[in-house]
Amino acid sequence: MSSRKKSVVVIGGGPGGYESALVASQLGAQVTVIDRDGLGGAAVLTDCVPSKTLIATSDFLSRFEAAGRLGVGFDASQEDQHAHANLGQVNERIMKLAKAQSRDIQAQLESVGVRIRRGIGRIKGHGWVEAELDNGETEDIRADVILLATGTSPRIMDSAKPDGERILTWQHIYNLTEVPEKLIVVGSGVTGAELAHAYLGLGSDVTLVSSRDRVLPGQDADAATVIENVFRRRGMTVLNRSRAMAATREGEKVIVTLEDGRKVEGSHAILAVGSIPQTKGIGLEAAGVDLTESGHIVTDRVSRTTAQAIYAAGDCTGVYPLASVAAMQGRVAMHHALGDAVQPLNLRGVTANIFTDPEIATVGYSQTDVEEGKIEARTVTLPLSTNPRAKMRNITDGFVKLFAVPGSNTIVGGVVVAPQASELIYPIGMAVQNRLTVDQVANTFSVYPSMTGSIAEAARRLHSSDII
Repeated sequence: MSSRKKSVVVIGGGPGGYESALVASQLGAQVTVIDRDGLGGAAVLTDCVPSKTLIATSDFLSRFEAAGRLGVGFDASQEDQHAHANLGQVNERIMKLAKAQSRDIQAQLESVGVRIRRGIGRIKGHGWVEAELDNGETEDIRADVILLATGTSPRIMDSAKPDGERILTWQHIYNLTEVPEKLIVVGSGVTGAELAHAYLGLGSDVTLVSSRDRVLPGQDADAATVIENVFRRRGMTVLNRSRAMAATREGEKVIVTLEDGRKVEGSHAILAVGSIPQTKGIGLEAAGVDLTESGHIVTDRVSRTTAQAIYAAGDCTGVYPLASVAAMQGRVAMHHALGDAVQPLNLRGVTANIFTDPEIATVGYSQTDVEEGKIEARTVTLPLSTNPRAKMRNITDGFVKLFAVPGSNTIVGGVVVAPQASELIYPIGMAVQNRLTVDQVANTFSVYPSMTGSIAEAARRLHSSDII
């Protein structure tokens, strides 16, 4: 029997790629990661980590403006009482943080014996991958198992070409040295809403162009309404049912033309109109890897593609575009490919968060699922305005919503709209993942006063509504 270690080649170094590499190495494989831009991928270098750091900076600045409502102010004897953002320094810090995180990931991979090749990987026949390296050389690497984690790139409209200076995508914004005076954000999905919120807090005059009836059209309607109302109250201009057709630069101005002929003028525009999978030109068709009409890689619940010994993880698969899901897909893939015990991907347990202020966190079944008859569930919504800890912190916007199945009283979903909802969703995620009942959640002690007290209270109300 051959003692040769199995060779695993990972194309792409984002969360799906580097997490799969760690698992494969742990299971005894010889692992090579071919990465073009830096370990961590877009999640670390240009998307998740940088954008959330920008948002955290914006939120910190916003606290100064809100301090007066708590009875806190600056010393009247001080001349300069205005807090402002030095965007050049902010972005410099963000990029240093992102690069440091990327270096940490690379060091972690190297410490367990993973080979890293900087360049572009392509499938070259059965069991082989070609690496076109940055130094101009080409290396053919044997691959018993291939994991594709090539990610996505911003979708570009033919009539709205980014120039990297005033017409921007989320990849360009960290080159800015000054806060945009008048910013137009095209697209009101998660990326658009988060960036509109961030720059509003940093001091920009923001116009958000939404082609739908409300911002965040794919989210819980009650939650999206809260966010849109907060945006408007804080001074953002929100243009609903307004589809952008073009964006052009005229000197120091940017003109966004809407479908109905209206023109919106600003100093800068950020295009957040979706993303496209990076699946072209890497040999997928010849290898027998099926793609969807949108170009995403077709996978099953253990991350297998339609080609033998080829797996895929992350945004290139079209499953939830979340770093946590990409990482789980990568881990599941390697457990399956290398013969370890594996539990198929369970998307009902995925927690997701939108980093606006307040944040929106979700898990499990949604209000739309209930309304469309995908599941029968009772719902309770508890506004945070009744929570004593929220009152102390002057929090007036937000709520906790729980979904439970009649009869069994099992909690199957939840929504939290609150500051740091990303932290508050975890106990609901635990309940969904472990099929806890409303009574089990309600009878778990919560600190008083605390924001989590509203989760326990919502569970108690679901119990009460069951016996009436």
